[in-house]
Amino acid sequence: MSKDGVMLPKDFPQLQNDAFLRAARGEDTEHVPVWCMRQAGRYLPEFRESRAGKDFFETCRSPEACCELTLQPLRRFPFDAAIIFSDILVIPQAMGMDVQMVAGKGPTFPDPLKEPEDLQRLRAKVDVEKELGYVFKAITLTRHKIEGKVPLIGFTGAPWTLMSYMIEGGGSRTFSKAKRWLYRHPEASHMLLRMLTDVIVEYLLGQVAAGAQALQVFESHAGILGPVEFKEFSLPYLRDIAHGVKDKLKEAGKDVPMIVFAKDAHYGLEDLSQSHYEVVGLDWTIDPRSARELTGGKVSLQGNMDPCALYAPKERISDIVKKMLEGFGTRGYIANLGHGLYPDMDPENVGAFVEAVHQHSKQMNKQM
Repeated sequence: MSKDGVMLPKDFPQLQNDAFLRAARGEDTEHVPVWCMRQAGRYLPEFRESRAGKDFFETCRSPEACCELTLQPLRRFPFDAAIIFSDILVIPQAMGMDVQMVAGKGPTFPDPLKEPEDLQRLRAKVDVEKELGYVFKAITLTRHKIEGKVPLIGFTGAPWTLMSYMIEGGGSRTFSKAKRWLYRHPEASHMLLRMLTDVIVEYLLGQVAAGAQALQVFESHAGILGPVEFKEFSLPYLRDIAHGVKDKLKEAGKDVPMIVFAKDAHYGLEDLSQSHYEVVGLDWTIDPRSARELTGGKVSLQGNMDPCALYAPKERISDIVKKMLEGFGTRGYIANLGHGLYPDMDPENVGAFVEAVHQHSKQMNKQM
């Protein structure tokens, strides 16, 4: 459905494979659904070809380019979900910060936040439609072009993860500049986290209105916080996001499953399972059975194969997947990696991972 050549967020093709959505809600599925973080990524030759010579954030601002990159892995592999191609740092950009993707260095903020007074540089009120409408257009276009094959996931970075980039100015091993704020400027830290939370809620609601069928919140830097700091500076805002999104969707008679992925936050699993998300994503450093025990069957789980296991021969990948499935069980479970795919991975081994999940989980379900 289009108007003046622009796709409208309605009359989407009917969904043919809802295994991912059913697993997210803890329902039975014929097979365990599987997708990969960064499944649209540099490990694919067609992705590298599409992206060659183009500025990263320019690509993010092109709905057509994002749609094409989102669809590429689905042409190769029978994934059970797609995730829109975008980046978590579009939010700091929408708030008025300059973010660049520097070759060999990664995301860079030429003028990061240094002191609490710098918060005045940020837009107090962000018009998400104006600043991030290109993401919404990409989601709508992709929902039409995906032709109902699988659900489309929208996503955002979580407040603490975004704050850490905005202060640190890029990636870091310690994120000591950002953590310095937590200890030296707790009030300003909470002010920034609240500002980010408000934008994120509007941003996620915009993604659902545009056609996203599930949402993932990436707290990628949870692991650099200790349990006390996590409970003060991350968890309350993760909960506020889930509350804010779900309350508004309920008013509109909508309901989409939400996933929270707090990398390396083992100490927070029990709390995360009581934070109004249907799914808790796990990194590879936690045992599946321990995760089930800690979350007490309150949520579905997603993860958590070590991405580096994809360097193994295909037979070994199959064995690793089988063991992982035995640990998680086949209900209330979405198979994924414990982090994103790396650029030097062999697409054939990604295919072997997907095939192994489908094959072993179908066999396990038959034996039940």
